Amino acid sequence: MSRQSDFAQAILNPDLPVPEGLRNPEGAPAGKRFSVYRNNVAVSLSEALEVTFPVIRKLVGDEFFKAMAGVFLRQHQPDSPVLVFYGAEMPAFLEGFQPVTHLGYLPDVARIELALCRSYHAADTPPLDPTALQTIAPDDLLKTHLHLAPSVHLIRSKWPAGSIFHANSSGGALPTEMHPEDILITRPEFDPRVTILPPGAGAFIDALFNNTPLGDALKQATITSGNFDLTETLGLLLTAGAITRISEGTK
Repeated sequence: MSRQSDFAQAILNPDLPVPEGLRNPEGAPAGKRFSVYRNNVAVSLSEALEVTFPVIRKLVGDEFFKAMAGVFLRQHQPDSPVLVFYGAEMPAFLEGFQPVTHLGYLPDVARIELALCRSYHAADTPPLDPTALQTIAPDDLLKTHLHLAPSVHLIRSKWPAGSIFHANSSGGALPTEMHPEDILITRPEFDPRVTILPPGAGAFIDALFNNTPLGDALKQATITSGNFDLTETLGLLLTAGAITRISEGTK
């Protein structure tokens, strides 16, 4: 186990020596071969981070991102052979990475990019037929639970992270003020979508994620914002195929 641990640490840290006892097929020391393998692993992990975090890469620049990725991969080994999911620790890493602490919005932009990746690979679930809500009496509807698809994610940011993401991915306008935003990730068809939510909608959807009955979720959203529009928010969720079913009770 100790030898395996030494090997894993040395693979991600070029400052560490080649582990003892490594031999090539001819029985000679395999230091050169190990160095090539170590470089290939680092390149593969760095490229995986570039794929998952293209907006972060754009915001900090290519050269800086590569250097930052090198620091990250030394601290965080992949826990799955599927590299598409590598980088889950990036938001927390950015929060503590001194060279970018002045860019307070970076961790939440990274959370958006992670959510897009997870949404894309989430299981398929059939969306709720919008007419199903119309068959329930209003008083009964407030007691129901709305269940969201596995592809749905919510990011509640104290920064305009959604606007910054759009400005650097699809040419949207940069925010003029650093105000909070709630961001919803949905996958209405094949590609995930980033939506900046209207007032109160983040609190409402957050309550749904916590299995809160519709009526109580409505109260929480209204407390958060007197401008909350339930019809608008339900329409957004239904149009995006974000609601999969309705249930009564606590299940």
